[in-house]
Amino acid sequence: MGRKPTITREGLLEIAEGLVRGEGAAALTIDALAKAAGISKGGVQYSFSSKDDLVRALVDRWTQKFEELLGEIDELSPADLLRRYIKVMRSSQAAMNAKMAGLMIAYIQNPENVPETREWYRSMFKRLSASAEDAQAARVALLAVEGLFMLRISGIDENGEWSAFLDDVESVFERLLKKR
Repeated sequence: MGRKPTITREGLLEIAEGLVRGEGAAALTIDALAKAAGISKGGVQYSFSSKDDLVRALVDRWTQKFEELLGEIDELSPADLLRRYIKVMRSSQAAMNAKMAGLMIAYIQNPENVPETREWYRSMFKRLSASAEDAQAARVALLAVEGLFMLRISGIDENGEWSAFLDDVESVFERLLKKR
């Protein structure tokens, strides 16, 4: 009978998140994860064959959490979808800080991951492509929110500015809707 694993793939992902939160995306290596988990590099590579595989798993995990927070969105109007999107972005600040967002850059730099990322954004814009009056404002607001997300990677959130900028996007979005 084989030895029972002392740490699971999910456990390794928890530890990897901790490394990224504490030390930044550059600190995440197979070796660093093995040391933090108290296992061999081979033990990590049993679950993640490469750093790319590990980063993909973390991004998949965060994407799944984000989509769970979004909930069912298929029947929402573009304006209501954008309102929910902004609400989820606010609530996910603790889970998706700038250091973790840095992993997103590493993720999309791998050409194998670009189609998946592109498809996710296409699906969001498809949901916002309605001919309703609020669809254009919702698309522009989504672009602004995603731009803020990318700015977080550069550390704009160190003093909490990101949240204030998100307030600005939300305020302008709501004003545009009232003018219609």
